[in-house]
Amino acid sequence: MDNPLEHENAGDTAGIRLQTRNTVLADSVELLSSMRFAISLLVLICIGAVIGTVVKQNEPAPNYINQFGQFWYEVFDKAGVYSVYSAWWFLLMVGVLVLSTSLCVIRNTPKMLKDMRSWRENVREQSLRNFHHHAEYASAQDTVTLAERLSAYLQASGYQSKVVAKDDAVLIAAKRGAGNKWGYIFAHSAIVVIVLGAMLDSELPVKAQQWFLGKVPYDGAGLISKIPEQHRLSERNPSFRGNAMIPEGGVADTAILSQQSGVLIQDLPVSVRLRQFHIEFYNTGMPKLFASDVTLTDHETGKSFDATIRVNQPLVYKGLAFYQSSFEDGGSRLRLKVWPMLGAQNQPFALRGEVGGSTPWAPPGQKAYNIEWSGFRVFNVEPVAKVVSEADKEKGLSRHLGSAAKSAESKEFRNVGPSIQYKLRDAAGQAREYMNFMQPSQIEGSTVFLSGMRESPADQFRFLRIPADDNDSPQEWMRIRAALQNPELRKLAAERFTSHALPASLAGNPAMKEQMISSAMNTLTLFAGDEKSAGYRAVSDYLEKKIPEAEQAKAADVMMKILNGSLWDLWMIAREKDGLTTLEADEKHGRFLQLSMAALSDAGFYGAPVYLQLESFDEVKATVLQITRSPGQGIVYFGCLLLVLGVFAMFYIRERRLWIWLKKGDAGSHILMAMSTQRKTLDFEKEFEQCRAQLAEITDATETSLAAQGK
Repeated sequence: MDNPLEHENAGDTAGIRLQTRNTVLADSVELLSSMRFAISLLVLICIGAVIGTVVKQNEPAPNYINQFGQFWYEVFDKAGVYSVYSAWWFLLMVGVLVLSTSLCVIRNTPKMLKDMRSWRENVREQSLRNFHHHAEYASAQDTVTLAERLSAYLQASGYQSKVVAKDDAVLIAAKRGAGNKWGYIFAHSAIVVIVLGAMLDSELPVKAQQWFLGKVPYDGAGLISKIPEQHRLSERNPSFRGNAMIPEGGVADTAILSQQSGVLIQDLPVSVRLRQFHIEFYNTGMPKLFASDVTLTDHETGKSFDATIRVNQPLVYKGLAFYQSSFEDGGSRLRLKVWPMLGAQNQPFALRGEVGGSTPWAPPGQKAYNIEWSGFRVFNVEPVAKVVSEADKEKGLSRHLGSAAKSAESKEFRNVGPSIQYKLRDAAGQAREYMNFMQPSQIEGSTVFLSGMRESPADQFRFLRIPADDNDSPQEWMRIRAALQNPELRKLAAERFTSHALPASLAGNPAMKEQMISSAMNTLTLFAGDEKSAGYRAVSDYLEKKIPEAEQAKAADVMMKILNGSLWDLWMIAREKDGLTTLEADEKHGRFLQLSMAALSDAGFYGAPVYLQLESFDEVKATVLQITRSPGQGIVYFGCLLLVLGVFAMFYIRERRLWIWLKKGDAGSHILMAMSTQRKTLDFEKEFEQCRAQLAEITDATETSLAAQGK
């Protein structure tokens, strides 16, 4: 049979009820503080958190437009998808969760505390007989002696007990593990404390200043010190999380808070000067350790002190925490060689730039450009194909053994050297972004200079592979490119190609010779192309338009032979023109010519009048510090402590209640014992059996049945 006391108290577990005649208000409070409402609300909050995890938060608007399109961008923007954790509906749900949990704690805590102090001594004898776990004994000892001995036993067993005199009996009420109720109180209170602390450390204080104090993000450019007050946050801002980039020797007294429509400037009560930035690398070129030696100056006291900020070792001062976030370039000075990519010129000229700045530039006879130097990296770690020897290839069985995650193509990570990143912006404001590597790279067994181009930050770089010559320079490729754009050199190359490609039997035929020269000249001109089409694409279009489909394959083979031969002669003529000797037509130079042809064909997408080759640099490092003020951090830690204590109390503290009813019998005393617990477990069953046996031993009693007593 079930515990009658549990039924007796079951209707009283709802806690304190609101005393009002307004049934709608009372029912609303009851629903708001109910478990089913809290669980439903938690599910909705989890869905919102999933959205905030899947969709990158606080990105620039163009990124979202490129990803979702204009229509869905506006829909998601109105729904607050791009800043979920500060959206009104998400904050509303979190606020209602805090209110719901607080009401639950307020309503139930008094009853739980009262129940913890209660002995439940108003129980009746018949109620104890209805307990599932009960036993009856007959003892020759009197009730007073039994009460003393049983109270001492219960105290030794860890129970608190109370002796209550009844009309014709004595009741011993005992309890153990009443602190289990603290688990419910701590766990529910922890939710409120953690959420309040998290909201205090969230963007809510910053958003509140935007909603009520007129603060708006700044989307322009210029000196930070000149930015108007409506874009700046006070030093007394209670909570924020921003970044500051400081070059070596530079000073920062503000932090940048990124917003979807711009940035907010957070004024700091201190100044941070970067004395030196340290960075160490693994053999592969991956960063191993980086740290910042800084000097902190307090604006209020004027005092300064030195400190070192490392990864996972922040500097904490007056509620501000300075974390080592990353590192950037701080304005490295670049020296470059500029190679023309248009026209018949191939002589480079020197250019200087500084990362973070811009350089106006106008090629002779062309429109003006502005070069915006956006990035410089000394180390670039990229996966490259690992060279496998012939002996290793013969032992190819090892490729098929081991982890299924192994790549069929063995690759290793290597440092491929410095790179620059810049934007080439025309007078109309249109820009393309480029990334050039300083050193040539080994790609599929060939040594090439890589130059990437993309039209939008959302796109991936497409790389032009410029083959490196015998001197590890792009000069020979540039020579071929310039010669291909020179009609006079193309004609000379066509004549030279005809002179050694035309069979001796046809060499005396002027018509055949002229036709051969014309074919070679047309092929080179097609390959040189124009603004619409060039390279292999131009040759393919010509074949599709001029040659019947059945003869296209044969014509393409002939044109490629002419192109290969005439391009070699064009290259040699260009070298002779520059006062250089001709090269031996061997496999190495033949491979170079094939790579050059592929690069010339791909150069159509490059879209730049020049190729910038980095020659040397003076590196200036910069640190990126994350600066935070988190007053809710201690509150969250306290809430976590409450949660741990609450969970521990709920799962590891078991509340047990024990009653012993003593009354005079025919030849001594009659004993009725009953036990109760909230969670019936195997441990409780074992404890009950042990208690029943020890109780009989202590009282020298004999366990009896109801039938034996004639009850």
